Amino acid sequence: MRTCQDITAFLQRQRTVTALLHHVAALDVEDCWIGAGLIRNAVWDHLHAMPVEPVPGSDVDVIYHNPADISPDQDLAIEKRLFEAHPAIPWSVHNQARMHEANGDAPYRNIAEAISCWPETATAIAARIVAGKVEIIAPHGVDDLVGMVVRPGPGFAHKLTIYRNRIATKKWAQRWPGLQFIDV
Repeated sequence: MRTCQDITAFLQRQRTVTALLHHVAALDVEDCWIGAGLIRNAVWDHLHAMPVEPVPGSDVDVIYHNPADISPDQDLAIEKRLFEAHPAIPWSVHNQARMHEANGDAPYRNIAEAISCWPETATAIAARIVAGKVEIIAPHGVDDLVGMVVRPGPGFAHKLTIYRNRIATKKWAQRWPGLQFIDV
């Protein structure tokens, strides 16, 4: 696995991942994706020759970008729909048009810009189903993800304490011993 196309083909073969992507696509919410951990973890599991399974305790991050309605109530309404249809899934929904406030950034113009501000470059990836096919977006590319390199994203160069705390609490090195951690 080396390219976006390789990751797309890999995800297309993962029944659990594609089922979750179909659940989100069924919402019919414009510009709606599953990002971060679910996608990253599936790739790292595969690269470590482990079964591709959701990591216990991890949620399924559903993201969308709707600047016309940035109220948290909209996130909760979407989350409620997902929980009602699939209650065993730990859904977490966030409108990225609002998340700049929590991150201390300028407003994000679109989903790609929001993802590019996530804590690690390997985490800055999302997928969705369009016309029955998996589509991914990875604003920093996939070299760090497939190279198993964990480094802060450009938006976290001045937030290294947060980055370091995430690394310490996530315990990724225990699950994926082949990871290389870079602290800038």
